Amino acid sequence: MEFKDYYSTLGVAKTATHDEIKRAYRKLARKYHPDVSKEPDAEARFKEVAEAHEALIDAERRAAYDDIAQRHARGQAFEPPPGWDSGYEFSGRGPQGMPSGADNDAAFSEFFESLFGQGGGPGRTRHAGATAARAGSDHHAQIVIDLEDAYHGAQRSLGLRLPVVDAQGRTTFQDRQVDVSVPKGIREGQHLRLAGLGAAGRGGAPAGDLYLEVHFRPHPRFRVDGRDVFFDLPVSPWEAALGASVATTTPDGEVQLNIAAGSPAGRKLRLRGKGLPGDPPGDLYAVLAIALPPAETEAAQAAYRALGLAFADFNPRSAQEAR
Repeated sequence: MEFKDYYSTLGVAKTATHDEIKRAYRKLARKYHPDVSKEPDAEARFKEVAEAHEALIDAERRAAYDDIAQRHARGQAFEPPPGWDSGYEFSGRGPQGMPSGADNDAAFSEFFESLFGQGGGPGRTRHAGATAARAGSDHHAQIVIDLEDAYHGAQRSLGLRLPVVDAQGRTTFQDRQVDVSVPKGIREGQHLRLAGLGAAGRGGAPAGDLYLEVHFRPHPRFRVDGRDVFFDLPVSPWEAALGASVATTTPDGEVQLNIAAGSPAGRKLRLRGKGLPGDPPGDLYAVLAIALPPAETEAAQAAYRALGLAFADFNPRSAQEAR
């Protein structure tokens, strides 16, 4: 996917004010609206203009876009880094993150959705409980934790940046640190509620809450599915063929696994209750992967040739050829 320059699409400078962006959008929307435009690519251009307007007219989305745009150019291959927006704090939004009054059926490009989610906000959703009219709004952010934090619980300090617009229409950031208690057994996608850490209330009304959406940092070895955890367990051909007892490390410590004789690659060994903690806890699955020794020496090559002679009638592709 290519990086989109939304300022270029609207024909405005990166320093454009909120009103300048609105005027540019209205002018281009009238020019390319499919119901009135004679341009051959009117519908496609209208969608591009509408998407650029949706990205830049909202101060929070614009600030997040500007931050990542500093490191990318128009047309450049782009893939959002994992957890790229975990340091941003956003105010409460409507369903699927769409600002109140926006068109929830709008179709956005893959680029837009990779940054802001399908609804137009940075993947945030407002908590189900609506706040009172004068109470502070809820804020939302992401927190990225290690898998081990979910196994054992942890105390973390999270730096957040809240995009705000000043009296001149310029977007700035308010930075703050919040201390977070990560409970044991937290799952991907769950929310941590920090009471009173949202926007301040008015007229003595209570402040809103801060909701942190939990995401796991990609692990080099383990994969998470709900409460279940999977990992690949390399075994030698003779361990798989003859059976063996092997030691391996899990997020919860070292365990001893029994490999049954004749185990094929891909077989799952289930360790009941050794997945993410909970009630009930998840399971841990070791997925067998056959690791072949390298044939880098004469002795190793001779051993492989002898193995080939010993199993001359064995055809590893017989199951495929029989179909």
